Amino acid sequence: MSDRTAVTHTLNVAAHQKWLQMAAALVCMAAISSPQYVWTLLTPALKADFPVSAAALQVTFSLLIVLQTLFSPIQGWISQRISPRLLISAGIVLTGLSWVCASWAQTLTGLYLTYGVLGGVGTGIVYVGVISLLMQWFPERRGMAAGLGASGYGMGAMLTTFPIAHSLSHTGWRHTVLVFGIGIAIAGLCASTMLRVPTGNTLPSQQPEIGTPTGEVVRTPLFWLMFFMMATMATSGLMVTSQLAQIALDFGVAHLTVLGAAALPLAMTLDRIANGFTRPMFGWISDVVGRERTMAIAFSLEAIAMTCWVLLAHHPVAFVLLSGMVFLGWGEIFSLFPATLTDTFGSRDASRNYGILYMAQGVGAVIGGPLAAMLHHTSGSWYPVFGCAIAGDLLTAFLAITVLRPMRQRFITPQPKIL
Repeated sequence: MSDRTAVTHTLNVAAHQKWLQMAAALVCMAAISSPQYVWTLLTPALKADFPVSAAALQVTFSLLIVLQTLFSPIQGWISQRISPRLLISAGIVLTGLSWVCASWAQTLTGLYLTYGVLGGVGTGIVYVGVISLLMQWFPERRGMAAGLGASGYGMGAMLTTFPIAHSLSHTGWRHTVLVFGIGIAIAGLCASTMLRVPTGNTLPSQQPEIGTPTGEVVRTPLFWLMFFMMATMATSGLMVTSQLAQIALDFGVAHLTVLGAAALPLAMTLDRIANGFTRPMFGWISDVVGRERTMAIAFSLEAIAMTCWVLLAHHPVAFVLLSGMVFLGWGEIFSLFPATLTDTFGSRDASRNYGILYMAQGVGAVIGGPLAAMLHHTSGSWYPVFGCAIAGDLLTAFLAITVLRPMRQRFITPQPKIL
């Protein structure tokens, strides 16, 4: 075999391995997406079983997201010491087990500990582990890789929305989460067995890991600006994710139909498609036109879509279509921020750096979950809640261009030495 043939063969093997890893990662992400993205379908049944306030019930969702994010820096540290396949497999088992155990919960505290705490730890292990692994496999296209990986999580629940809605109406929430919890574990474990870390043979163009250590990253104002922006954007999307069913009920469209399908699960399915599609789409756009410009476009899109949505939410067709537009302008944060972070601070501690930044979603879960429910209860209307979310979208779009972009340029560009 000639040298040229050998190089071509090696490159073909590397390309095949890359996309095999991407496919396995997408299945892992899709398997663990339901606890977050179908939560809103479960809330009416849970409120009937646990007679508590909406804010108290939403603490379960907030715990899921907060634990998902709080554990992520620890996951980044652990991932440097054991294989990602083993770690991600453990996270998938914990996620499935959280639903199985939740099906037996008899108290609100039990629901918090199973669905919230156990599910949050499990999904956090898988999410951060998969994104970090994919950015190792695609070092030259981090935006696209992070976007595609995140799309599996954002779009995965599309496959389960209608089956879970059907099961809820026929067998109740306990049987539903028991059966689907087992399904989560089986599907995810089958995919996680194929995950591998890139080596010199499978990724010949891989560059040595260089960059800023995590200890220095967290001492920079630039990092905390990114954290604030991601937390602000996470708030608006998680407010809709966690309370879409209640929003639909309050606007009178939950039990209406669009093209023969129930408006709420149809909206949720469209949301999952948009939420999955936007991540690689805007990730790819950001690779071409720049991270900050893409942020400004996407965040402004969500503000416009959310404004139109709340004004037209009484109409079922508008409710379904515009909810999808909201997620089209939101889900890309899970590709833009990890790519921007790694572009800025390098790949040396990328998993730990993103693990800490990912905690911003936990902040958004608290504000967009129980605090948003409390604001809705106090005001008796969704308009103040949506007003705060829209203002946050516009603020982050403004910050992306006017503050983040020049700060990143100053940080990346070497400063001339003064003699």
